[in-house]
Amino acid sequence: MNPRLAAARALAAVLSGKASLNSSLPAQLDKVEDRDRGLTQDLAFGTARWQPRLDLLAAQLLQKPFKAADADVQALLLIGLYQLFYTRIPAHAAIGETVGCADKLKKPWAKGLLNAVLRRAQRDGEAMLADMERDPVVRTAHPRWLQKALKAFWPDQWEAICAANNAHPPMILRVNRRHHTRDGYLKLLADAGVQAQACAYSRDGIVLAEPRDVRGLPGFAEGWISVQDEAAQLAADLLDLAPGQRVLDACCAPGGKTCHVLEAQAGLSHVVAIDLEAKRLVRVRENLDRLKLDAELIACDARDTASWWDGKPFQRILLDAPCSATGVIRRHPDIKLTRQAEDIAPLAALQGELLDALWPTLEVGGMLLYATCSSLPTENTEVIGAFLARTPGARELDLATEAGLRQAHGRQLLAQEGGHDGFYYAKLIKIAASRG
Repeated sequence: MNPRLAAARALAAVLSGKASLNSSLPAQLDKVEDRDRGLTQDLAFGTARWQPRLDLLAAQLLQKPFKAADADVQALLLIGLYQLFYTRIPAHAAIGETVGCADKLKKPWAKGLLNAVLRRAQRDGEAMLADMERDPVVRTAHPRWLQKALKAFWPDQWEAICAANNAHPPMILRVNRRHHTRDGYLKLLADAGVQAQACAYSRDGIVLAEPRDVRGLPGFAEGWISVQDEAAQLAADLLDLAPGQRVLDACCAPGGKTCHVLEAQAGLSHVVAIDLEAKRLVRVRENLDRLKLDAELIACDARDTASWWDGKPFQRILLDAPCSATGVIRRHPDIKLTRQAEDIAPLAALQGELLDALWPTLEVGGMLLYATCSSLPTENTEVIGAFLARTPGARELDLATEAGLRQAHGRQLLAQEGGHDGFYYAKLIKIAASRG
């Protein structure tokens, strides 16, 4: 299959609100030649990354918007524009190959339209975009609701956040301290000719100068390393783990933090890792098996403690709560298309429900670490503030990290170009069982 057609079909599912790229793209990748998989991924993810900007340009170029049934043609147009402005693909190839895909969609009427619009974009697009730069949606390539929210919450940082969201993320490794120190593994990388340096905040983190196939790095199959962003790596040490503890990892998939917890403290008595969907736990089990680690995996709604909790209290709980994922847009750029302003309040309500439900499972004297990969205080410091206000037995603890910015509650890490993702942490201790 033509990589442009595969990318368009994956992207059309996202534009139609039916899927994310993580769910729609794999099936399309299976249909292209191995040599075209990288191009297909770049076309899909790159177009999603710049979609807010490209979509406004397309609106200027088109006489009328596409019908809902023609999301595939819309996706093809956006992919054509992406090639013209963000790749080194020659314009004649970008236009010709993209236009040719209309036949495969069984929409030959679209060939003339796509050809005319893309050729006008080739001729006038740069000037048109320059004229549109005053619009912050065009300038930042972020949907208007998110651009406004970031500007309101982070007036001094919002443009840097947008730039980081639009940049390609670095590849960051987590060294398994059961096998190697970080310095020891850095030497192995140097001996292998791989340029890398230690992360600033995670004691186990290494950032590679250039992304590469992790399977070709020393000891990956043996479990010496995993791929995990630096911000997510902070969770294990912030939990203050000790031998004999029972630990709950709520909302655990894909299991990176579960594995890191087990790597960081070999003497834990028991680790329970739960997630809403059984199919998501398959990836968790695969990661545990590669690292030769074990945890009890349970598919359930964490709020329904009667269905999964055995009544034995936990000394540590990690709640990596479902969120808008606005801190990891650079890794999942289709968030710009799938997430809407009206999603945030329900997510914050869900986060509060999870805190309320899990708190009774925590031992008095135990600690809960709340985390999200959101950049929006609505899901972070405001959620923790509301929980503390309604929970007399909860107190906040300081976080032992210099990463991020101190908030009214917890610390907010903002996405950094070349550095960590956007993330949030708050640490709570249970000083009494009663809730008042």
